[in-house]
This record gives sequence, C-alpha cells and structure tokens, in this order.
Amino acid sequence: MKDLFLLFLLVLQVFCGFAQSTQWWDPTDQDFHTIEGQAWPDEVKAPYDRLPARAEGVVRDAVWNLSRHAAGQLIRFRSNAEKITVRYGVGSKNFGKTHMPATGVSGVDLYAISSDGQWLWTKGNRSFGDTVVYRFNGLKPNDGYHKFGREYRLYLPLYNSVEWLEIGVEEGDFFRPLPVRPEKPIVVYGTSIAHGACASRPGMAWTNILGRKMDRPMINLAFSGNGRLEEEVVSFLTEIDPEIYIVDCLPNLWNAELYDDAELSRRILESVRQLKKAHPEVPVLLTEHAGYTDGSMVPERQGLFTRVNDIQEKAFEQLRKEGLTEIHYLPYEDLNLGLDDMVDGTHPNDLGMMHYAEAYEKALRTILQEPTGAISTTQPCIQYREPGNYDWEDRHHEILERNRTHPPKMVILANSIVHFWGGEPKAKLARETESWEKGFTPMGLANYAYGWDRIENVLWRVYHGELDGFSAEKVLIMIGTNNMHLNTNQEIMDGLKLLVRAVQARQPDAEIVLMGILPRRDYEERIRQLNTGIEWLARTNGIRYNFIGDVFLQGDGKINEALFSDGLHPNKAGYLKMRGPLEEILKRP
Repeated sequence: MKDLFLLFLLVLQVFCGFAQSTQWWDPTDQDFHTIEGQAWPDEVKAPYDRLPARAEGVVRDAVWNLSRHAAGQLIRFRSNAEKITVRYGVGSKNFGKTHMPATGVSGVDLYAISSDGQWLWTKGNRSFGDTVVYRFNGLKPNDGYHKFGREYRLYLPLYNSVEWLEIGVEEGDFFRPLPVRPEKPIVVYGTSIAHGACASRPGMAWTNILGRKMDRPMINLAFSGNGRLEEEVVSFLTEIDPEIYIVDCLPNLWNAELYDDAELSRRILESVRQLKKAHPEVPVLLTEHAGYTDGSMVPERQGLFTRVNDIQEKAFEQLRKEGLTEIHYLPYEDLNLGLDDMVDGTHPNDLGMMHYAEAYEKALRTILQEPTGAISTTQPCIQYREPGNYDWEDRHHEILERNRTHPPKMVILANSIVHFWGGEPKAKLARETESWEKGFTPMGLANYAYGWDRIENVLWRVYHGELDGFSAEKVLIMIGTNNMHLNTNQEIMDGLKLLVRAVQARQPDAEIVLMGILPRRDYEERIRQLNTGIEWLARTNGIRYNFIGDVFLQGDGKINEALFSDGLHPNKAGYLKMRGPLEEILKRP
C-alpha cells in the first residue's frame, strides 16, 4: 500500500511539473488576427464562426448553424518545441458521424513547413472528452539553419464548432504566433463536399489541400446540405475581396421538384451576376456536379447530376453571351473521380478529396497564371533560412504594403548579395548603404532581394503579389546562385524561364532585364557556362541580358578575392565596383 502511495505521489509530481512548465497561448487573446479562414474576424458572434453575427436571422437557420463549424480555419505559428499540446472544447459531444471519423468531424490536424519550404505532417495522440486534447510529441525542433524552429499550421475541426482553444509548449521553447496573411483569399461556396465530408482529418478536406498546394488563404463558406445559391448568402460573399470565387453548389440542387430547370438556371445566373457586379475583375469558377460512384448501378442517380450539369453549362454560355469576363468552368470529367473515391457514393474519402484538390489546382494555376513544373526550381515555395538577419514573411508583407503606398519605379529581384547592399525596404544588415542611397534610390530602384533566396522562392513572391498593383519601368532579375549546390544548370534555366514568364504576365509594359549570375569562388567556370545559357534564354524570350560580374574577375578567370568577404558576398570595395555597371543598366532607355 505504501508503495502504491509513493507511486501516486511520483505520478502527481510528474503531472504537476508538466502542468507548471507548459506555457499556453489562446489565439483569441492577441492584438492582431491569428485565426485564418474568417472573412469577418471583427464581426463574429463567437471566436471561430464563419459568418458575421449580423447574418443570424438573414440567412436560413440551417446555414447559420452550420456557419458555427470551424471548417477551413487554421492557426499559424512558429516554434522549435519538441512537444506541442493542443486542448480545446467543441460545441457538440457527438464527435464523429456514421460515415466520417471523429478525427475529421471534431479533430485538429498539425502540418509544418520546413525552413526550405517543404510540407511536413505529424500525428497527434488524442483523447476526446469535455476537453479534447492532442499531444504532438518527439518533434524535431529545428532544420539545421538556426534554432528558431519552423512554421506550423493547425487545421481546426470540419464539422464541429470550437468553443475555446489553447496551444501549449514547454517554457523556454521559442513560440511566435503568426498573423493572418494579407494576401487575397480563395473563397469557396459549396456543399458538404467542400465543407469537409468525409475527410479522415481536417487537413485532408479538399479545400485545405488546395490551400496548401496554392499556399493561399482559404475562406470556406460551404454548408453541408445547404449550398443552394441563395441570394442572402451570395450577398455576404460579395463583401469579400478574393483572389477568386469557387462556386460548387450543384450537389445540393439536384431535386427537380424543389429546383426545376427554370429555377436552377435563375439561381446560377443571378449568383454569378451578383458576384461579378461587386467584383468585375475577380474570376469566378463554376464547378459541375461530380456525380456518384454508384451511378452505374443505380441509374436513377445518374440522371440527377447530368440534368443539373446541363442546366449550368447552358447558364454559363448565357453569361458569356452577356459579356461577363473572367468566368470559368470546371466540368465533372476534370475532377477525375474514380470508383474508389467516395465513402457512400456521394461524399469523397481522402483519395477523392485529393482528386478534387488536384483538379482545382490545375484550373486555378491556369486562371491565375501560376504554372509550376516537376523540378524544385519550378515549384514556388517560401523559406525561413535566415531569421537572425531578417524575417522572410515580414519582408514580403512589407513589400506588399509598399506597393500600395509607395509603388516603385524599378525593381530588382535577387538574393542576399543585393538584399544586404542597402535601399528600401531597409534591412537590419546593410553592407554599403551609402553607394545605394547615392546611386539607386534617386533613380527609383526598390530592393526586392531576400537573403538565401532561390529561384523557387522568388517565383512564390511574384505569384503572391510582389509585382502587382503598379507599373514598373524596369524589372531586373539576378537569381540562381543559391540553387547551384542543389540543381543542374538546365534546372536553373528551367526555373528562370518560368520566372521570366511570371514577371512578363504581371509587368507587361516593363523592360525585363535577365542578369547573369555573379562569379563566386570555385564556381567560376560553371557560372560562365551557365550564364551562356541564361543569355540564350533572355534572347529567346525577347528580353535583355546583362552581366555585371566582369568587375570581379581577374585575367585568369578567377575571382579577385580582395573584392569579397567570403568568396560569394562582395565587401565594400566590391559593392563600389558593382555600382557603375548597375547604374548603366538602370539609365539605359
């Protein structure tokens, strides 16, 4: 008995020690918005609602009640913790459904992004009760560049409301909440399929998969069984300023007795007209009913979805004849759903969700002019390699704000060699500010270079608005040296080709100058060969090529070490050598 009592005391001490050493953070207790996926964060009745409080009594009760579900919402933070605990309360203690597990209905899902931009996932040990608890243990705290961990994204329950939530890490661990991203969101209006049925966990809902693939904020306004193209709901959608609207409501409009051909056509036409009147330049993507995987065995169901698809296709053609622009169509064949993609013939499982997301990504990348390729240099991604000198995301947000308030005359896209030279936006580390301020600032050159950037990081930045909202006279591109230890010359050129086309699409009136990579120690010959290819790439794309690296080379083709601090980054004398050739490029008409 005494031994049992001692064991009890030991367990109690361990538990108390755990409780005392854990620091808890509440996303609602912050002076900036941290719950991503909300279009009206300052107007909600409860912290994790999807519609504003004023929607109650305006939309049908069923829609309002479903809008209390946290579907599509996520919380971002950075941490180097080896253990992360999430605890929260939900509105309904019916944690799961007969065709959907509790992990999807009421669970959370934790993803991470490495310092190089790769997506990661970790399982949580979970318990469901009055308080739901997920414990993520044994995490690798850092990626090798620094000790500040990585970014995490916590997806919230799909089919339950969140009453309260806290995230805990051990005292002394680095933990930084991240604000809601300012980029325009993808807005989805749909049915149970977009709501999340029947994903095994929140991260596997197709809307959340698409959010990761496009790396954009998502606003999920899907309402299970109630995505019915209602004017009251569409009116709320018009209040959002999105990157694109996705309208995927036909699975809730198949009943011909409730929605005959004329009524269904009217709802489609009026919904799109309403959205386009509010936002004429914003694309609207109409999606067909994907059908039923048991349709061949139950012919009656086959006719249900083909009827609504035919009506929507005719409505789409009518809208085009009316002169509406930036309206797009996704036929059910493109969704590519197969026999094993659904739980009950109607709602997709994880495989079906992935097929939905892949189809949407393909459509959106075409509409938004954001193509990708198979190799790393053609796959846009973020990075977090140098937080000691600057915060990559903060710099991106600062540039977006500067574009709005101080649109630049000229821009250079580059890496640390230019980033830490000087200019605006200012960097904490600046190696030769005086020469920049005297030479380039009066000419209107903005420094859109980032330390440690690779081609794929610049591609992400261009896709996410750094060249939007203004008209530049010149855009200079000098990027690729940080890819050389990872990629072949051809892979670097493939990435640059995609980057050039991305810049051309966003700055069609600017002169684009593709610049050769600067020489560096032990890479002189390879860079010479690579620059020959880059010059050819510039010519074939109808843009100018320039190389300013001759000032760093000696007669034997090797770099002049006296102009460098480390064989890669110029010192003060090196920056002064570069100033003249760069000024000539900027002055050239």
